[in-house]
Amino acid sequence: MKITLVAFGIAKDILRSKQMEFELAAGDSILLLKQKLFRQYPDFSKLKSLSFAVGENYQEDSFALHENDEVVIIPPVSGG
Repeated sequence: MKITLVAFGIAKDILRSKQMEFELAAGDSILLLKQKLFRQYPDFSKLKSLSFAVGENYQEDSFALHENDEVVIIPPVSGG
C-alpha cells in the first residue's frame, strides 16, 4: 500500500523532500514505518524524538496505517 509522508524541519532535510510517497505492506503500523525509515534513512536515529500524526492526530506506534494515509513526521522542536 502507498502512504504519503509529509516532513517538517530536520525530517524534511533527512528525506530531502517535504512530501513523498512511501510503500508499506497492508496493515503496517507506525512502528513498522519507523523501523523502515530508520533503515532507509539512518540519520533519523540521531534524533532525540520523532512523532507521527495521521489525520491531524498524533498516533502511537501501534496505530495501523491504511492505503493513502497522509502521515506527518514531526521532529523534535525547540523554542524560546
